[in-house]
Amino acid sequence: MRLRKLLIAGSAIVAVGALALTGCASNGSNASSGSGGSITVAKPDGAAVLATQINNPFIATGSGQSLGYNRMIFEPLAMVNPVGKNETTPWLASKVEWNSDYTQLTVTPREGVKWSDGKPFTADDIVFTFNLIKSTPALDLAGLKLADVKKDGDNVVLSFTESKFVKQGDVLQTAIVPEHIWKSIADPTKDAVKDAVGTGPYTIKTFSSQGVVLKARTDYWGGKVPVGELKYLEYNDNTGLLRGLQNGETDWAQIFITDYQKNYVDKDPKHNVFWGANVLSPDMILVNTTKAPFDNVAFRKAVNMVVDRKAHAEKARSNAGPELKNVTGIPQPTGDQYIAPEYKDQNFTVDVDGAKKVLTDAGYTWKDGALIDPSGNPVSFTLQDPQGWNDYVTGIQLVATQVKNTLGADAKVATPDADTWTTNVATGNFDAVLHWTGSGSNPWHIYDDVMNGAYLDQAADGKVADNFGRYNNPEATALLKEYAQASDDASRTAALNKIQKIFVEDVPAIAIGTHPQLAEYNTRKYVGWPSESDQYATADPTQPSAVQVIMKLKPASK
Repeated sequence: MRLRKLLIAGSAIVAVGALALTGCASNGSNASSGSGGSITVAKPDGAAVLATQINNPFIATGSGQSLGYNRMIFEPLAMVNPVGKNETTPWLASKVEWNSDYTQLTVTPREGVKWSDGKPFTADDIVFTFNLIKSTPALDLAGLKLADVKKDGDNVVLSFTESKFVKQGDVLQTAIVPEHIWKSIADPTKDAVKDAVGTGPYTIKTFSSQGVVLKARTDYWGGKVPVGELKYLEYNDNTGLLRGLQNGETDWAQIFITDYQKNYVDKDPKHNVFWGANVLSPDMILVNTTKAPFDNVAFRKAVNMVVDRKAHAEKARSNAGPELKNVTGIPQPTGDQYIAPEYKDQNFTVDVDGAKKVLTDAGYTWKDGALIDPSGNPVSFTLQDPQGWNDYVTGIQLVATQVKNTLGADAKVATPDADTWTTNVATGNFDAVLHWTGSGSNPWHIYDDVMNGAYLDQAADGKVADNFGRYNNPEATALLKEYAQASDDASRTAALNKIQKIFVEDVPAIAIGTHPQLAEYNTRKYVGWPSESDQYATADPTQPSAVQVIMKLKPASK
């Protein structure tokens, strides 16, 4: 699969009251005169991405965002780590502090920072960026809902119309743009921003249909940039990119690899590293709860009871992440602290007899081995995911076989192209799909993605932005809002426990496996990469923390 994830920022930091964090990065006075070496970064999205240079960080489909090189040019206020200790690392801010209910953020701009054209970075740039988002709804990709942006002495104060506890990462990881450049841009929603002036450690050296080359700045505020050049390439598919990783043509990537140990790591076991960072983001079978057969909770429960999660982890995901075990759908051990007490020791098991009893009690029968619903109709449905997304297609094939063999339902598999599938999901033109969920530093995003009825109210032209299964439960929607707006941990915990109970008992979606943030890199030229033993960030080169990773690297000893 080509990991076409929604733009995900790490979210809530587990804390009580105000959160004040001071920066540890060096300032511009430590800048060095030069850097050496190079790293090649690659994606499998095809040459079309490089047909037009679009550096605008607010255009998610542009070359800069798609390839991830914008992360090295436009920087955020802080990095929010979705793994490890879920820590926040101030970046363009030297300090960030939330008020007690997370409706206000006070930011202290870092001193000694310069834009790549030599102009100083100031509080005015932060004010300008967030005011731009506030006044241009199309730029508010994360739904920040800003109420006010103002300077307060040397600080900037951002006020919001609702608590940002669950969306701290969306706020803090917003790319900051230079006022002196952007104030002259007529339409920031469409402008390609060819003049990519940023605070990051790199500038664009060349852009062509063959790739993008970034060169390291010599006046970067964070000190000497350890890698002199970054080269970004596009491959047509996962197979081509895998070959590039195997032969050393590419150093850093994010793709799913079938049997990654054999097909990548073992090609150079001393240097090649595959790491799936286990974030709070399970994969789920999203079911269309508005039509048969998944409008019947008994059928949803029965399917949930016969899915083999161990087989999914082994055969569909090649053990790239741990098996999903807990009935709440919360990945472990990352989310252990959030699992409600009544579900702490409740794991998924394959229970065919139990599933058949659930169906029988609900009025289902069997005729010649085929499952018949209470209305007398044979039960059938289609699972669909895009052709070429090997892990997801394997996943739905496994589920179809398991349901057919155990319950007698006619489960089919379809593999449309990715664009058709995306439209089908948004418009509800499906029975079931295997899909990822949002990720943050707590499980709110998991359940918001599959249970929040607010997305149904916000539908435009028949399309929803989330809750694709169109699950409509006012209690769940209210609890999700209650959690997001709570002012203390006790209230959040109480709401989350109730949310989990609804998820387990009503099965709005079927959690099937973990969805780690995948990455491949090698240590032939550089060390200091994030890993299972050093989880200061994920190793995904398309995430905001990619610049943090680069600045942590050191030349490998010869």
